[in-house]
This record gives sequence, structure tokens and C-alpha cells, in this order.
Amino acid sequence: MAAARRARAGGGGAGPGFGKVAEPPPVPQGLLRLARRSGQLNLAGRASPTHVWRINLDTPEEAQQNLSFGAADRWWEQTDLTKLILASNKLESLSEDVQLLPALTMLDVHDNQLTSLPSALGQLENLQKLDVSHNKLRSLPEELLQLPRLRSLLMQHNELSLLPEGLGQLLTLEELDVSNNHLTAIPASFALLVNLVRLNLACNQLKELPADLSAMKSLRQLDCTKNYLETVPSKLATMASLEQLYLRKNKLRSLPEFPSCKLLKELHAGENQIEILNAENLKQLSSLCVLELRDNKIKTVPEEITVLQKLERLDLANNDISRLPYTLGNLPQLKFLALEGNPLRTIRRDLLQKGTQELLKYLRSKIQDEGPGPNEEPPVTAMTLPSQSKVNIHAITTLKLLEYRLVELKDSVCDVSLGFNRISSLSLELCTLHKLTHLDLRNNVLTALPEEMEALKRLHTINLAFNRFKVFPSVLYRLPALENILLGNNQVGSIDPLQLKGMEKLGTLDLQNNDLLQVPPELGNCENLRSLLLEGNPFRTPRAAILAKGTAAVLEYLRSRIPT
Repeated sequence: MAAARRARAGGGGAGPGFGKVAEPPPVPQGLLRLARRSGQLNLAGRASPTHVWRINLDTPEEAQQNLSFGAADRWWEQTDLTKLILASNKLESLSEDVQLLPALTMLDVHDNQLTSLPSALGQLENLQKLDVSHNKLRSLPEELLQLPRLRSLLMQHNELSLLPEGLGQLLTLEELDVSNNHLTAIPASFALLVNLVRLNLACNQLKELPADLSAMKSLRQLDCTKNYLETVPSKLATMASLEQLYLRKNKLRSLPEFPSCKLLKELHAGENQIEILNAENLKQLSSLCVLELRDNKIKTVPEEITVLQKLERLDLANNDISRLPYTLGNLPQLKFLALEGNPLRTIRRDLLQKGTQELLKYLRSKIQDEGPGPNEEPPVTAMTLPSQSKVNIHAITTLKLLEYRLVELKDSVCDVSLGFNRISSLSLELCTLHKLTHLDLRNNVLTALPEEMEALKRLHTINLAFNRFKVFPSVLYRLPALENILLGNNQVGSIDPLQLKGMEKLGTLDLQNNDLLQVPPELGNCENLRSLLLEGNPFRTPRAAILAKGTAAVLEYLRSRIPT
């Protein structure tokens, strides 16, 4: 018996030349019985799968030894195996007999030594998740591309140098991870993966991304960390569902533009060669919560960074920044600001060490103090009139009525920012700027908008947050190009869902922290809305649990409440 135990454990035999190679231990019968009842078998790091393939075909051993079966031992009533885990078993190959388990929905063989996969995998028509990560695969069988229900394919940490062109046939795929391989290109057929939600291409050798990736209309997470990307195709900016984009450790020299990525919440672009932050690019990222740009070559931070009103984390460590815009202190959600490793001249080191909130407080305190020196000319901005180039722009901070002759700018200005002033009413001359697309009026004391604003036919973003509106400005309903209405932190008590439904381009409606006592169910018919923010209002329904599920869930709930 002891010798037998030694043999099973891999110990020596009777003498030199007589030792037998230890066979892998058989699968414990108790596990097999449990698997026949549950349909799940976990053999990670413990046994060879040799005895598993025929688990649903062969009569079990106990049936030949015991003729009186309790309810728990009725092997003929077994459940077909649906989940099989063979991870961490040092397997060098996978048997073609895997096709004898046609009910499998999940197969996990990660952390083995597989160099290839059996073509029989193509017979598993019910397979939804396949994990072959952390192996030594150099290619994939064509049969794998025929799986009709595959939703998750994990192939990270292998030795793949190319992916089959037919990968686009996996139309049901929602998750694809090919990180940590040797890929130098992505097949054009990726454009067919329209249901893909998460795509991980990190740690490969990609020098470019195909513009066809923009066809992935469902993609929410794209990870391209640690490749050789110098640019990002402009068409990627049309990926309207994208929420997380990782571009760290590449060779980017500038941030790409994201005019359509209204839902982008996280942008990670650290460890690149970015030198300039383009103000125009920042203005498109209204939903951004995390912006990570550490270890680049950025020299200046534009004032326009304050348009990122939802920003919670800003990492600018290890750049070449010498000064910060004081208006950075006005970002209301900012909880983390990293600046170490920059040659900052205007902020003492001890202040940096006091933490983000103290730093933001300091920056806010300097806003009122900032102004041109006695012999300095003010900077040229969008509010500098051609005939009044010497006007003191900083005097605008105390304005209560905007009276500049804006008519001189009507043929050129498309973006006007008048935020953080004391403006109580708007000059009608502002309504003559017929090319205006962006209007920022947040943090003033406005209670109404002039009806003449109806002339601003190109306006697609208006920021009215932190004012004193008690009613929704009716003129907004008549602006056909409006895509974004930011009206948070006011006192609005009601909205007209029928008129909102007529605004076909409206994608973002921010009504947070107002006085809405009820949300009209008909608002659920505004199916173009991609971002509806209602938190912080005194209504009872929808409840917080529904709001937390996101815009689509809120709209569906509201539709269900419409009287029939």
C-alpha cells in the first residue's frame, strides 16, 4: 500500500529503470456525483480531465456496485455538465473529446501549457464563455469562430502574433481580451463586433488602430495601454457609448478629439509624449470624471479645463507645468489633484503637501486677486472686441449687466464663456451671434433668458448651472440644434416632456439639485436622451435605486408609468 501511495505521489519505484511515471490522480467520485447533480465541475489545480469527457455518457462506477439508489444517487437523472474549470493543471493539450460535453456554457482552461486548441471546440454550440488565458497559444482553430453563442473570449497572456480575419463572425461577443500577446495589427473584421462592450488590446505591439473600430457602437471600455500608438483615428470619436479609454504607455503627442463621446467618464493617457492640452478637445468631455495625464511633457493647463464640471480625479504629475489656472479651484467635484514632479513657480511646496482640498481653496482665493499688472495689457480672449482691444477683461468679474457691443463678433464667434460673474440679464446683442455653438453662463444670478435667443439656431450646448432659474427657460424648447442642456443647481420646479420630446438632438439633460416635486412619466418617451441627471430633487419617484441604474433604466421606468 505504501509503495502504491508513493507511486501515485510520483515517488521512486523499486530501483533504477523500474520506476513508473506517476499517472495523474483520478477525479474523486464525490466530485463527479456532485457534478452530475449541479452541472458544474471545478478541477482547478487538482486532477486530470481524462475521466471527465464521458461524464454524461458512461454509467458511473457506483451504479455497478450499488443496486439500491436513494434520491441523491439516481445517476440516470443527472444534469448535463454546463460549467467546467480545468485551470492550473499544467495541461499541454486538450482532448478532442471535449465535444462529448455539448451542453457546456463555460469552459475555463486558463493557466496551463496549451500550445493549441482542439477543433472540436467548434462543436460546443452552447458555449458562452471561453477562458484560454495564460497559456502558450500561437494560433486559434478556424472552428472556434463558428461558436454561435460565445459572449466572452479571454485570450490574454499567450503568444499570439495575429488574430484570424474571421474573428468578426463572433457576432454575439461582448467581451474580448487579447492583451499581453505579440499582436502587430487588428483584423478589419473587428468592425462586425457590434455587440462588443469590453475590448482589451493592452501590452501588444500595435502601431495603429483601424478606423473601423468606430463601428463598435456598444463598446464601453477600450484598453490600448502599452502599445506603440502615435495617433488615434479621428473616427474613434464617434463611439458614442465609450465610457473608459486607456491609452497609457504609448507614443501619443496630443490628445485625440472626442466630439461624440458624450458618455466618456475615464480617460487615461499617462506616460506618453503629450506636450499640449488643446482647449477645444477638453470642451467635448462634459461627462469626464477621471483624467490621467501623468508623465507627459505638458507645459500649460488651459483655463478651459474648468468646463469639466464632473471631474473627480486629475493627475498631472511629472509634467513641465510651471503655473496653474486659478479657476481650477472652481471644479466642484474634484477630490484628487496630483501635481508632484512639476516645476510650479506660483504654488509653495508646503501647500502642495496639504492635500487637494487645501490647494483648491488656495486657488479659489486667488481668483479675485488675479489681474494684469499696471503696465500689462490684458490677454486677448473671445470677449476682446476688435475696436476695444485694451478693455480690461478682468472687470467682467463684477458685471451685473452685459453691455458690450457683441454685434462686431457675430460673424466669427462660436464659443462664449461668461461663467462665474454676477450677470443678472443678457444683452440682446448676444442673440445676434448666429454662429454660436457653445454658451457657458454658469455661476451667475440669471432668472430668465430672452426670447430672442431663438435666433441661435446652431447652439448645441448651453450651461446654466448654478443660477437662479425657477422655471425651465421656454426659449430652449425652440432651439433645434441643442444637444446638451446643463441646468443643475437651480430652482426649477417643472418641465414639459412633450416639448422636450420634440428636441430630437437632445442627448444630455442635467436637472440635478433643483426643486422638481415630480417627474412626468411622459419624459420616458424622450428616447434620444443618453444622459438624464435628476439626483438631488425632492420628488419621491423614481426612487434612488432606479436613478442609480442609469438613464436607460430611468426612461424605461417612466414609460411603464404612463397611463394607458
